[in-house]
Amino acid sequence: MIYQHPLAYLLGVEGVALLHAFAGEYDREFTQARLAEVRRLLDSADQLGGGAAVRPIPIVEGYRAWADAYDQPGNQLIDLEQPIVWEILDGLPTGTALDAACGTGRHAEHLAALGHAVIGVDISPEMLTVARAKVPGADFREGDLYQLPVPGQHVDVVVCALALTHVPELTPVLRELVRVLRPGGHLVISDSRGLLGHFGSPVVKALPNGEFGYLPHRNRLTSDYLAAALPLGLQVRRCEEPRRPHPLTDPGAPAEIRPACEPPDIWALHSWCPAATNAAYRDNPAAIVWHFQLPSTHSQATEEGDG
Repeated sequence: MIYQHPLAYLLGVEGVALLHAFAGEYDREFTQARLAEVRRLLDSADQLGGGAAVRPIPIVEGYRAWADAYDQPGNQLIDLEQPIVWEILDGLPTGTALDAACGTGRHAEHLAALGHAVIGVDISPEMLTVARAKVPGADFREGDLYQLPVPGQHVDVVVCALALTHVPELTPVLRELVRVLRPGGHLVISDSRGLLGHFGSPVVKALPNGEFGYLPHRNRLTSDYLAAALPLGLQVRRCEEPRRPHPLTDPGAPAEIRPACEPPDIWALHSWCPAATNAAYRDNPAAIVWHFQLPSTHSQATEEGDG
């Protein structure tokens, strides 16, 4: 179980903003305003409501609850990640493409429009139902990232978007993605970054029974991806870390009060301290996007022997 309290989050945001000021990015007036705001927040604890304990849930359960709403507009992470991924895909030759952890098929749809023969794999039947309706010409299969239902050296392009944050270790999954790639093939990965620097927050979802559950979020260093990818023979072609927009929240928005019995909605909480929020999140990467390629002489036998 995790315990999330709205005041704890807000004081954390204020603390990050104060550290930026302490490092010289903001002046005395900003610092004094933040200290005064901390006092006001402490005095407003009753209005913010109490904390909530949330249990961990399996990936399948979390995405079952998310399937109907995942494609709704306004997902800032997708808005930042998707244009970069599509720009990379637009420059690749067409062939057979795998959308691994395809979700609702947003990248599979783009791959199909580019002329690829598309395979989509996901662990969530509910997500696959949405994807099949969206891309009727693709071949969608239920499976997970550790054992893809795809033959070895079968595809020219692999996309794996916003999924690796849920896996405990990168190497086994990247090894499996490499297994299905043909020599010279391309691997495009996107992943979410922490909310604030290296700090990551679990994804909390409302469940059909009225309870809440969270999907663990593993925030990784850029070097963690390289440490897993390079020994597998993957070569870096591009790496981007798109930043969140600034300002992140409207400085004039009225403070929202959320139900005390629910886990705190951090995006609503930002209205309680907009200046601190905008300072804390400024220049903070929201995602990382990688373009790797296997060399044309890559030997699967050698790679498997190393594993």
